[in-house]
Amino acid sequence: MKKLITLILIGVLFMSCSKEKDVAVISTQFGDMVVEFYPEIAPMHVESFTILAKEGYFDGTTFHRVMPGFVIQGGDPNSKDTNRLNDGSGGRAGKFFGIGRENDPDTWMIPGEFNDQLHVKGTLSMARTPDPNGASSQFFVCHASRPDLDGQYTVFGQVIKGLEVIDQIINVNTPRRENRGYQGPDVDNPFEKVEMTVKIMKHSEAMKG
Repeated sequence: MKKLITLILIGVLFMSCSKEKDVAVISTQFGDMVVEFYPEIAPMHVESFTILAKEGYFDGTTFHRVMPGFVIQGGDPNSKDTNRLNDGSGGRAGKFFGIGRENDPDTWMIPGEFNDQLHVKGTLSMARTPDPNGASSQFFVCHASRPDLDGQYTVFGQVIKGLEVIDQIINVNTPRRENRGYQGPDVDNPFEKVEMTVKIMKHSEAMKG
């Protein structure tokens, strides 16, 4: 009987470990944000983000749009270069989801997966074109509750550690801060790049320390 109980306990522990969820760790010069995913409500968005992160696609990109009380937005490969004016116009999905040309990855988009999850501080949601099915690699993290975004953009995760990093990023200097009348396309793009790396790891590993 003791052997049977031991085997059952070992099996339970093994199953528990094997089911441990993956999270994303978004690292910047201001610290790390740990993000849990919502695959049950936005499976394609979670899959695309995870694929791109494992490719290293996000590494070296920046948070090119920083708006206090609103969001920090990043994930555009164009932000790796020195041209500030093209930031916000690039990106692709992690795989072909049926939108775009299958033989041309640069055209891949993610279908909308709008859900009832609210946009609150730390919410990870997907930027998109005016087309509801126009999401690619660009994502945003909310700096504050934004009910005006609910149901309009696909929520697919939430920051569970490192909310203070959002506050630090949101306060960096931008053209808008220096000149309220400036209207250029880089109006909310930090003068000093806020670069990121994104890694996928197990929840327990990411929450250490």
